[in-house]
Amino acid sequence: LGVKESHQTTIFQIIAAILHLGNLEIQAERDGDACSVSSEDEHLNNFCGLLGVEHSQMQHWLCHRK
Repeated sequence: LGVKESHQTTIFQIIAAILHLGNLEIQAERDGDACSVSSEDEHLNNFCGLLGVEHSQMQHWLCHRK
C-alpha cells in the first residue's frame, strides 16, 4: 500500500494495544454498580506500554465516566 515502515510500526502498535484492551478483565463490584481493573493485569500493562499512557490513570478512567 506504500505505507512507510515507520508508520507501519506505529499502526501495528496501535492495533496491538486495541487487541490487548479487548482482553482486559474487568471485575464487577457492588452488584454491578461499579467495576475495577486489577493493577497486575498483563493486558493493561501491555496496553499502557504500547501507547505510552500512565498505568494508574488508565486503570482509573476505564472504570469511571467523569
